[in-house]
Amino acid sequence: MSKNILVVDDSASVRQVVGIALRGAGYQVIEACDGQDALNKLTGQKVHLIISDVNMPNMDGITFLKHVKQLPTYKFTPVIMLTTESQEAKKKEGQLAGAKAWVVKPFQPVQLLGAVEKLVLP
Repeated sequence: MSKNILVVDDSASVRQVVGIALRGAGYQVIEACDGQDALNKLTGQKVHLIISDVNMPNMDGITFLKHVKQLPTYKFTPVIMLTTESQEAKKKEGQLAGAKAWVVKPFQPVQLLGAVEKLVLP
């Protein structure tokens, strides 16, 4: 059974690059363009991992993460923040909200897949 990963980013090109890398590694990908869109797509199906940008319109990644951690079905779903933000204060804010990993853009797909493999258990 393949694993479902939700990719949340307002950049279509980033969603495309991440999606290609994940699909190539055998994952199913659900795409959302911001935090609100992502919340709307969390409808009870099993999601094994969430990869989210931080800076997005409508609902940013940290706010989205806080909402996800309030949902019983997704409370323990690991989250990777994929962002241009590299300041320690922002990383700490993400960690406190529940992020398990922080990957800074630009990124290498192999780097992202390494983080994914550590968090998505077989």
